[in-house]
Amino acid sequence: MAEPINILIIGSGGREHTLAWKMAQSSLCKTIFISPGNAGTENIGNNISLDLSDHDNFKVVCLKEEIGLIVIGPEVPLVDGLYDRCKADDDLKNIPFIGPSKAGAQLEGSKAFAKEFMSQYGIPTAAYQEFSLATLENGYSFLESLSAPYVLKADGLAAGKGVLILDDLDEAKTQLKSMLSGKFGQASSRVVIEEFLDGIEFSVFALTDGKDYVLLPEAKDYKRIGEGDTGLNTGGMGAVSPVPFVDTAMMEKVIERVVKPTIDGINDRGFDYFGFVFIGLISVKGEPKVIEYNCRLGDPETEVILPRLETDLVKLFLNTYHHRLSDQSIKTNPQTATTVMMVSGGYPEAYQKGKVISGIESVKDTLVFHAGTKIVDDQVVTNGGRVLALTSMGNDISDCVSNSLASAEKIHFDNKFFRTDIGKDLL
Repeated sequence: MAEPINILIIGSGGREHTLAWKMAQSSLCKTIFISPGNAGTENIGNNISLDLSDHDNFKVVCLKEEIGLIVIGPEVPLVDGLYDRCKADDDLKNIPFIGPSKAGAQLEGSKAFAKEFMSQYGIPTAAYQEFSLATLENGYSFLESLSAPYVLKADGLAAGKGVLILDDLDEAKTQLKSMLSGKFGQASSRVVIEEFLDGIEFSVFALTDGKDYVLLPEAKDYKRIGEGDTGLNTGGMGAVSPVPFVDTAMMEKVIERVVKPTIDGINDRGFDYFGFVFIGLISVKGEPKVIEYNCRLGDPETEVILPRLETDLVKLFLNTYHHRLSDQSIKTNPQTATTVMMVSGGYPEAYQKGKVISGIESVKDTLVFHAGTKIVDDQVVTNGGRVLALTSMGNDISDCVSNSLASAEKIHFDNKFFRTDIGKDLL
């Protein structure tokens, strides 16, 4: 049997707490280090502070702590090329790394790149064109050729806020000019305009070594702040897995039309890609189309798919890095998992941090994953817009959500807020 290893997780949210929780269950896990981590990860491993731009310090820590696996949670370090820097370093290049190269991470880092990739490999998606400030008038003309609503996407990373869906043509033109003029900084120096797809969304997660892949459980998340999917977009207010309408027939379509050509495209392009391809999909009259790619696991989807995963996650990651996925099977708990996100009042706009959180210890039948927390003077306090993810498992969506909501009532911090209708559209 292989010797247990020390693991480094990069990130601070609910996704990273869930990854740490799941990997800690493995017999292959010795010690977990999380940078920067949160109040929840502190109970599983060792939170450490790493400046990812300081490669020398990053290397010193990896070597000192004898790190045997690096797992990247968020997208920014991947888009910035952390994988490439590690592989170019003789002292780090042999450490297994979960996350794609900078070239592969363009699938998330550039909407225009992802669209061109989908076009080349025949992957179904919305019709689109891309524009810069120099082609603003062409952008206006393209908007005029479409029917409302109008979808505008910042080409680069904009912390989940770079997508606008607008019903008024004049407002769409105004926002296009604003985006190209710097509304989202450099991220919107190019804007993709695409046709609006009317349907129901879901997400599929492939773990790949760039050639072979395995699929984790699918999920559906809820982005809007308000009940009934109203109000501003957030990083995610809850999630459900499995997704009732994603039956065998739908999954076969997704695999044949989307997953396989995506992995084949990654292989064809020669990307170094050891990690996740998160495929955001929409079912339009029963036909799947791709909305977006992400180059890492989603949040809060991670909080519902990993509790259902019965396969050893550390072994799965190591098999990915060592090109052993062709022999890897995935075992999934057939039960339902739902998560309800507790957020700070005012989120996703202005909100306050540092609010004392109490009552977590009174929650018994729900998994509490920390998203935006830290410890100050031996107290757990809020440290972000999304604060806690409450995941319950059971036989159906309704019971699971009810359990998470009951747990949310036991937890207290000033101006707490959560949606009570997660999953109701699927009942």
